[in-house]
Amino acid sequence: MNAKHSRLGIEPVRIGMLTPSSNTVLEPETQALIAPLGARATVHFGRFRVTQIGLDAEADSQFALEPILAAADLLADAKLDLIAWNGTSASWRGFDSDHRLCAEIEARTGIPATSSILSLNAAMGAIGLRRLGLVTPYTSDVQQAIMNTYAESGIEIVSEAHAGRRNNFSFAEISSQDVQDMCRKVAIAQPEAIAIVCTNMQGARLCTGLEAELGIPVFDSVAVTLWGCLQRCGIQTHDLRSFGQVFELKPQWMTTE
Repeated sequence: MNAKHSRLGIEPVRIGMLTPSSNTVLEPETQALIAPLGARATVHFGRFRVTQIGLDAEADSQFALEPILAAADLLADAKLDLIAWNGTSASWRGFDSDHRLCAEIEARTGIPATSSILSLNAAMGAIGLRRLGLVTPYTSDVQQAIMNTYAESGIEIVSEAHAGRRNNFSFAEISSQDVQDMCRKVAIAQPEAIAIVCTNMQGARLCTGLEAELGIPVFDSVAVTLWGCLQRCGIQTHDLRSFGQVFELKPQWMTTE
């Protein structure tokens, strides 16, 4: 996929993003990140209800397929080239949950689909990563579940920091200074990269400074999702390299099979 020709000139690639209802970070951050591409690509958002993050049945029920697919149906009216689940639930629910979701979206709408976690995994695969530092706003049990998920895929979480929060809206209230301090803490163990896993925590525009300071890639979920979407759509991301090393990577894989 790439920019499309029409009677009126070049049409932009249109990317849809499924967004947690209580998220206030990913939309403005994504728009800021994509701005240097000008008319080459646009992003469009649809929400479904997510207000808390936990391992209990009530929190997990927010990720039932039907409400997400209903939101995808509405996004599909915008004649999109790709739909992304811009959330990180597969990091603790298991990668298969995003593979299934993407397959269901494509079957229902006819539009290819990807996700934050599939994009993060592609970025880590592009550098052959095996030792990761993990930064999240989540509670200890969710953090441990994420660590277990990555251990099963052969990636060791060598250091971690989490804010111990459950309320999704509150993740955006964590200061950029606190996010930076958490990254500095996990960098002490010398991971090969740091992942900021949450699309409602301020991290996307911190990556470049942290990478210069720490000497390793910092993969923020919002930035990595946009990178993955653009790569899937055949849009070069080099023009966004000022936002972090991820935008200079080429994925080895980016499929939902």
